[in-house]
Amino acid sequence: MRLFAFGLGYAARRILARLPGVEATGATRDPETARAWRRDRVAAWAVDDPSARPALEAALRGAETLLVSAPPDENGDPALQRFGAAIAAAPALARVVYLSSVGVYGDRDGAWVDESSAPNPVSPRAVRRLAAEREWRAFGEQRGASVDVLRLAGVYGPGRNALEKLQRGQARRIVKPGQVFNRIHVDDIAAVAVGLIEAGGRGDLWNVADEEPAPPEAVIGFAAALLGVAPPPTEDFATARLTPMARSFYGDNRRVDVGKLRRELGYRWLYPTYREGLAALAAEGEGRATT
Repeated sequence: MRLFAFGLGYAARRILARLPGVEATGATRDPETARAWRRDRVAAWAVDDPSARPALEAALRGAETLLVSAPPDENGDPALQRFGAAIAAAPALARVVYLSSVGVYGDRDGAWVDESSAPNPVSPRAVRRLAAEREWRAFGEQRGASVDVLRLAGVYGPGRNALEKLQRGQARRIVKPGQVFNRIHVDDIAAVAVGLIEAGGRGDLWNVADEEPAPPEAVIGFAAALLGVAPPPTEDFATARLTPMARSFYGDNRRVDVGKLRRELGYRWLYPTYREGLAALAAEGEGRATT
Protein backbone atom coordinates (compact mmCIF):
# COMPACT_ATOMS: atom_id res chain seq x y z
CA MET A 1 0.00 0.00 0.00
CA ARG A 2 1.16 3.53 -0.80
CA LEU A 3 0.32 6.06 1.92
CA PHE A 4 0.80 9.81 1.82
CA ALA A 5 0.79 11.72 5.13
CA PHE A 6 -0.13 15.39 5.27
CA GLY A 7 1.47 16.45 8.53
CA LEU A 8 4.43 14.52 9.95
CA GLY A 9 4.11 15.37 13.60
CA TYR A 10 3.64 13.58 16.89
CA ALA A 11 0.67 11.33 16.06
CA ALA A 12 1.64 10.68 12.43
CA ARG A 13 5.05 9.40 13.48
CA ARG A 14 3.48 6.83 15.84
CA ILE A 15 0.96 5.78 13.18
CA LEU A 16 3.57 5.24 10.49
CA ALA A 17 5.75 3.29 12.94
CA ARG A 18 2.93 0.73 13.11
CA LEU A 19 2.88 0.35 9.31
CA PRO A 20 6.38 -0.94 8.55
CA GLY A 21 5.38 -2.62 5.30
CA VAL A 22 3.71 0.45 3.86
CA GLU A 23 5.37 2.67 1.25
CA ALA A 24 4.99 5.98 3.10
CA THR A 25 5.66 9.49 1.84
CA GLY A 26 4.59 12.80 3.30
CA ALA A 27 4.63 16.57 3.55
CA THR A 28 5.08 19.03 6.39
CA ARG A 29 5.30 22.78 6.86
CA ASP A 30 8.64 22.48 8.66
CA PRO A 31 11.70 21.96 6.41
CA GLU A 32 13.75 20.53 9.29
CA THR A 33 11.05 17.93 9.99
CA ALA A 34 11.12 16.95 6.32
CA ARG A 35 14.91 16.58 6.46
CA ALA A 36 14.65 14.44 9.60
CA TRP A 37 12.22 12.08 7.88
CA ARG A 38 14.51 11.83 4.86
CA ARG A 39 17.36 10.89 7.19
CA ASP A 40 15.10 8.04 8.31
CA ARG A 41 14.72 7.06 4.63
CA VAL A 42 11.14 8.29 4.33
CA ALA A 43 10.47 10.54 1.34
CA ALA A 44 9.19 13.83 2.75
CA TRP A 45 8.88 17.36 1.44
CA ALA A 46 8.33 20.84 2.84
CA VAL A 47 5.08 22.13 1.35
CA ASP A 48 6.45 25.65 0.92
CA ASP A 49 9.49 24.54 -1.09
CA PRO A 50 8.65 25.28 -4.75
CA SER A 51 11.36 22.93 -5.98
CA ALA A 52 9.71 20.03 -4.13
CA ARG A 53 6.25 20.51 -5.58
CA PRO A 54 6.62 18.28 -8.69
CA ALA A 55 7.85 15.32 -6.60
CA LEU A 56 5.23 15.96 -3.93
CA GLU A 57 2.40 16.03 -6.46
CA ALA A 58 3.70 12.90 -8.16
CA ALA A 59 3.70 11.07 -4.82
CA LEU A 60 0.17 12.30 -4.13
CA ARG A 61 -1.07 11.02 -7.48
CA GLY A 62 0.29 7.59 -6.59
CA ALA A 63 -1.30 7.43 -3.13
CA GLU A 64 -3.82 4.77 -2.17
CA THR A 65 -4.38 6.13 1.36
CA LEU A 66 -4.12 9.64 2.78
CA LEU A 67 -3.38 10.31 6.45
CA VAL A 68 -4.19 13.95 7.23
CA SER A 69 -3.08 15.40 10.55
CA ALA A 70 -2.11 18.93 9.49
CA PRO A 71 -4.47 21.42 11.16
CA PRO A 72 -6.69 23.68 9.07
CA ASP A 73 -6.09 27.40 8.88
CA GLU A 74 -8.34 30.35 8.08
CA ASN A 75 -8.35 29.29 4.40
CA GLY A 76 -9.53 25.75 5.10
CA ASP A 77 -7.76 22.41 4.98
CA PRO A 78 -4.26 23.05 3.59
CA ALA A 79 -4.02 19.75 1.76
CA LEU A 80 -7.21 20.30 -0.20
CA GLN A 81 -6.64 24.01 -0.67
CA ARG A 82 -3.11 23.66 -2.03
CA PHE A 83 -3.02 20.19 -3.56
CA GLY A 84 -6.66 19.38 -4.28
CA ALA A 85 -6.06 18.84 -7.99
CA ALA A 86 -3.27 16.31 -7.40
CA ILE A 87 -5.37 14.51 -4.79
CA ALA A 88 -8.39 14.37 -7.09
CA ALA A 89 -6.16 13.01 -9.86
CA ALA A 90 -4.91 10.07 -7.76
CA PRO A 91 -6.40 7.06 -9.58
CA ALA A 92 -5.87 4.53 -6.79
CA LEU A 93 -6.90 6.70 -3.84
CA ALA A 94 -9.45 4.73 -1.82
CA ARG A 95 -9.17 5.91 1.79
CA VAL A 96 -8.64 9.06 3.83
CA VAL A 97 -7.99 9.09 7.58
CA TYR A 98 -8.48 12.58 8.97
CA LEU A 99 -7.39 13.49 12.51
CA SER A 100 -9.81 16.02 13.99
CA SER A 101 -10.74 17.04 17.54
CA VAL A 102 -13.51 16.49 20.08
CA GLY A 103 -13.46 20.29 20.30
CA VAL A 104 -16.04 20.32 17.50
CA TYR A 105 -18.70 19.36 20.08
CA GLY A 106 -18.22 22.59 22.00
CA ASP A 107 -19.31 23.06 25.60
CA ARG A 108 -21.92 20.62 26.99
CA ASP A 109 -21.72 21.65 30.65
CA GLY A 110 -20.29 18.24 31.55
CA ALA A 111 -22.85 16.17 29.61
CA TRP A 112 -21.97 13.16 27.48
CA VAL A 113 -21.48 13.39 23.71
CA ASP A 114 -21.20 10.64 21.12
CA GLU A 115 -20.83 10.60 17.36
CA SER A 116 -24.55 11.30 16.91
CA SER A 117 -24.32 14.54 18.92
CA ALA A 118 -24.65 17.66 16.79
CA PRO A 119 -21.38 19.62 16.66
CA ASN A 120 -21.44 23.05 18.27
CA PRO A 121 -17.90 24.46 18.02
CA VAL A 122 -17.18 27.77 19.72
CA SER A 123 -13.47 28.48 19.42
CA PRO A 124 -12.06 29.47 16.02
CA ARG A 125 -9.85 26.35 16.10
CA ALA A 126 -12.84 24.08 16.52
CA VAL A 127 -14.88 25.90 13.90
CA ARG A 128 -12.06 25.37 11.40
CA ARG A 129 -11.77 21.70 12.40
CA LEU A 130 -15.44 21.06 11.72
CA ALA A 131 -15.22 22.83 8.36
CA ALA A 132 -12.23 20.66 7.40
CA GLU A 133 -14.08 17.49 8.43
CA ARG A 134 -16.90 18.47 6.12
CA GLU A 135 -14.51 19.27 3.28
CA TRP A 136 -12.99 15.80 3.48
CA ARG A 137 -16.29 14.00 3.82
CA ALA A 138 -17.66 15.89 0.82
CA PHE A 139 -14.52 14.96 -1.13
CA GLY A 140 -15.02 11.31 -0.19
CA GLU A 141 -18.64 11.31 -1.36
CA GLN A 142 -17.73 12.97 -4.64
CA ARG A 143 -14.74 10.74 -5.24
CA GLY A 144 -16.17 7.48 -3.88
CA ALA A 145 -13.37 7.20 -1.32
CA SER A 146 -13.86 6.06 2.27
CA VAL A 147 -13.21 8.84 4.79
CA ASP A 148 -12.66 8.08 8.48
CA VAL A 149 -12.75 11.13 10.75
CA LEU A 150 -11.07 10.57 14.11
CA ARG A 151 -12.17 13.10 16.72
CA LEU A 152 -9.30 13.08 19.19
CA ALA A 153 -9.33 14.05 22.85
CA GLY A 154 -6.29 15.73 24.44
CA VAL A 155 -3.24 13.82 23.25
CA TYR A 156 -0.47 12.68 25.59
CA GLY A 157 2.36 10.17 25.42
CA PRO A 158 6.16 9.98 25.53
CA GLY A 159 7.67 13.42 26.03
CA ARG A 160 4.27 15.07 26.23
CA ASN A 161 2.55 14.35 29.53
CA ALA A 162 1.89 15.47 33.11
CA LEU A 163 5.01 13.69 34.38
CA GLU A 164 7.24 15.74 32.14
CA LYS A 165 5.43 18.94 33.09
CA LEU A 166 6.04 18.22 36.75
CA GLN A 167 9.72 17.54 36.13
CA ARG A 168 10.05 20.85 34.25
CA GLY A 169 8.14 22.76 36.92
CA GLN A 170 5.35 23.63 34.45
CA ALA A 171 2.48 21.64 35.96
CA ARG A 172 -0.42 23.50 37.56
CA ARG A 173 -3.49 22.24 39.37
CA ILE A 174 -6.21 24.57 38.12
CA VAL A 175 -9.54 23.79 39.76
CA LYS A 176 -12.77 24.68 37.99
CA PRO A 177 -15.66 22.94 39.79
CA GLY A 178 -17.33 20.33 37.60
CA GLN A 179 -14.72 20.57 34.83
CA VAL A 180 -13.65 17.32 33.17
CA PHE A 181 -11.62 16.38 30.12
CA ASN A 182 -11.00 13.18 28.20
CA ARG A 183 -7.51 12.33 27.10
CA ILE A 184 -5.99 9.80 24.72
CA HIS A 185 -2.57 8.18 24.61
CA VAL A 186 -0.85 8.62 21.25
CA ASP A 187 -0.40 4.86 20.92
CA ASP A 188 -4.15 4.34 21.17
CA ILE A 189 -4.59 6.88 18.37
CA ALA A 190 -2.06 4.97 16.30
CA ALA A 191 -3.71 1.61 16.99
CA VAL A 192 -7.16 2.90 15.98
CA ALA A 193 -5.87 4.60 12.84
CA VAL A 194 -3.90 1.55 11.72
CA GLY A 195 -6.86 -0.72 12.42
CA LEU A 196 -9.06 1.40 10.19
CA ILE A 197 -6.45 1.59 7.43
CA GLU A 198 -5.87 -2.16 7.44
CA ALA A 199 -9.51 -3.19 7.78
CA GLY A 200 -10.87 -1.03 5.01
CA GLY A 201 -14.56 -0.34 5.50
CA ARG A 202 -16.96 2.35 4.38
CA GLY A 203 -15.48 5.20 6.41
CA ASP A 204 -17.16 6.78 9.42
CA LEU A 205 -16.92 9.20 12.31
CA TRP A 206 -15.12 8.02 15.47
CA ASN A 207 -14.56 9.51 18.90
CA VAL A 208 -11.04 8.54 19.98
CA ALA A 209 -10.70 9.23 23.69
CA ASP A 210 -10.05 7.35 26.90
CA GLU A 211 -12.80 5.80 28.99
CA GLU A 212 -12.67 8.13 31.98
CA PRO A 213 -13.29 11.87 31.73
CA ALA A 214 -11.51 13.37 34.71
CA PRO A 215 -10.74 16.73 36.35
CA PRO A 216 -7.36 18.05 35.22
CA GLU A 217 -6.16 18.57 38.78
CA ALA A 218 -6.71 14.86 39.48
CA VAL A 219 -4.37 13.92 36.65
CA ILE A 220 -1.61 16.17 37.96
CA GLY A 221 -2.08 14.77 41.46
CA PHE A 222 -1.83 11.20 40.21
CA ALA A 223 1.30 12.00 38.22
CA ALA A 224 2.91 13.59 41.27
CA ALA A 225 2.18 10.48 43.32
CA LEU A 226 3.82 8.31 40.66
CA LEU A 227 6.97 10.43 40.88
CA GLY A 228 6.87 10.62 44.67
CA VAL A 229 6.82 14.42 44.66
CA ALA A 230 4.48 16.95 46.20
CA PRO A 231 1.81 18.14 43.77
CA PRO A 232 1.68 21.85 42.98
CA PRO A 233 -0.86 23.83 45.02
CA THR A 234 -4.39 24.11 43.71
CA GLU A 235 -5.41 27.34 42.00
CA ASP A 236 -8.93 28.65 41.55
CA PHE A 237 -9.71 28.91 37.85
CA ALA A 238 -11.62 32.17 38.41
CA THR A 239 -8.52 33.96 39.66
CA ALA A 240 -5.69 31.94 38.05
CA ARG A 241 -3.42 33.80 35.67
CA LEU A 242 -3.76 32.01 32.34
CA THR A 243 -3.02 32.88 28.75
CA PRO A 244 -6.12 33.39 26.58
CA MET A 245 -5.44 30.09 24.82
CA ALA A 246 -5.01 28.17 28.09
CA ARG A 247 -8.21 29.69 29.46
CA SER A 248 -10.08 28.79 26.28
CA PHE A 249 -9.48 25.07 26.87
CA TYR A 250 -11.58 25.29 30.03
CA GLY A 251 -14.47 26.75 28.05
CA ASP A 252 -15.49 23.29 26.81
CA ASN A 253 -16.74 20.89 29.48
CA ARG A 254 -17.99 17.52 28.24
CA ARG A 255 -17.69 13.77 28.63
CA VAL A 256 -16.85 11.88 25.44
CA ASP A 257 -18.54 8.53 24.86
CA VAL A 258 -16.38 5.97 23.04
CA GLY A 259 -18.82 3.07 22.94
CA LYS A 260 -18.89 3.07 19.15
CA LEU A 261 -15.23 2.04 18.98
CA ARG A 262 -15.96 -0.88 21.30
CA ARG A 263 -19.15 -1.98 19.56
CA GLU A 264 -18.25 -1.57 15.91
CA LEU A 265 -14.49 -2.12 15.87
CA GLY A 266 -14.15 -4.29 18.96
CA TYR A 267 -11.40 -1.95 20.10
CA ARG A 268 -9.79 -2.48 23.49
CA TRP A 269 -7.73 0.38 24.81
CA LEU A 270 -4.02 0.03 25.43
CA TYR A 271 -4.46 2.69 28.14
CA PRO A 272 -8.15 2.88 29.14
CA THR A 273 -7.59 5.82 31.51
CA TYR A 274 -4.87 8.32 32.35
CA ARG A 275 -3.81 6.06 35.23
CA GLU A 276 -2.62 3.21 33.00
CA GLY A 277 -1.07 5.62 30.53
CA LEU A 278 0.86 7.64 33.09
CA ALA A 279 1.93 4.56 35.04
CA ALA A 280 3.40 3.03 31.88
CA LEU A 281 5.20 6.29 31.04
CA ALA A 282 6.57 6.56 34.58
CA ALA A 283 7.85 2.99 34.35
CA GLU A 284 9.75 4.04 31.20
CA GLY A 285 11.42 6.85 33.11
CA GLU A 286 9.27 9.79 32.01
CA GLY A 287 9.42 12.71 34.41
CA ARG A 288 12.71 11.64 35.97
CA ALA A 289 15.55 14.13 35.91
CA THR A 290 18.51 12.95 33.85
CA THR A 291 22.12 13.53 34.89
